[in-house]
Amino acid sequence: MRSGIVSIGLANPGDPIDQSVIASFMQKAHQLDEVESRKLGFLYRKSGISSRYSVLNDFEKSDPNDFTFFPNSKDFEPFPGTKARMEVFRQTAPGLCEEAVINCLAKSEIKAQDITHLILVSCTGMMAPGVELALMKSLNLDDAVERYCVHFMGCYAAFTGLKLADKIVKAEPEAKVLLVCVELCTLHFQKEYMEDNILANSLFGDGAAAALVMRSEKGLKIKSYLSQVLREGEEDMAWGIGDFGFEMRLSKYIPTLLDQGISQLKEKFEQKFKLSTVDNFAIHPGGKQILQKVQEAFGLEESVNSHALEVLKQFGNMSSVTILFVLARMMHDDQIQGDILSMGFGPGLTLETLLLEK
Repeated sequence: MRSGIVSIGLANPGDPIDQSVIASFMQKAHQLDEVESRKLGFLYRKSGISSRYSVLNDFEKSDPNDFTFFPNSKDFEPFPGTKARMEVFRQTAPGLCEEAVINCLAKSEIKAQDITHLILVSCTGMMAPGVELALMKSLNLDDAVERYCVHFMGCYAAFTGLKLADKIVKAEPEAKVLLVCVELCTLHFQKEYMEDNILANSLFGDGAAAALVMRSEKGLKIKSYLSQVLREGEEDMAWGIGDFGFEMRLSKYIPTLLDQGISQLKEKFEQKFKLSTVDNFAIHPGGKQILQKVQEAFGLEESVNSHALEVLKQFGNMSSVTILFVLARMMHDDQIQGDILSMGFGPGLTLETLLLEK
């Protein structure tokens, strides 16, 4: 009996914010003239995103006097520092994680007290004692639960967490592993008008997801996985801690680099996953162009990205959380059966691949 993902629970903060409303906020934040405002509005309309979620209410407010996090000034100065942003993470991340876990366990026969291992994933916030300890307290988990944290690995980090959970269950067959991802990407909005910031500000949203991994005949069985670094893209996706939140380097060339890298890896994928026999794909929706380039690199029909595109449309890119939103949709799609090849991308440029069976 293989280990597998038995259930997935999802959570987002507040109500969805329309992408056009966020575009209007960004136009003011960047202090753009009419021409640049039209350019930014066009980018947001072509993003494939209709709404996103944020722990910050300011993104849906048109008057700076109504801001509760950003300064009540036209130029957004003094701009909030990293300490202020991490304080919001401390206050909001544990509750969002708890909601995701409750939703996850409600879909299984496992109780919170049955959990033996807890893996916390986040690249958008850190603190000690950590979110995982706050979660143990709020869920009344046993104090002997083993816990692990995966930080700062970016959009592919859920794959790292799932692989770790799989290895734990293989080593301890009775283990009940809870993987919890939480990303509050919108805390790290940058107002300097430059390409990296423009792309990041247009894509990322907030959310949390929890996955229960254990030995079971139900759910998505974990069959195998492969990690690959595409060195050509090492400088095109990066993530660092700045004075005003976490700063992202996000090149417009990433879709092309992924296209080239995947094309070179096709033979390896065939040997490892029997790629030619796989009909279902769960690709991390890092952006509309990324989904399109990966689909084209594999020579697939557009329909393989239907769930990923819908997640992108409703939630934007929630970093590590996003792929669990895609897999949750696929778990409940009765038309999807058999192998699912899932892929995620992140700093490095790193490609993580996971073969599942439904």
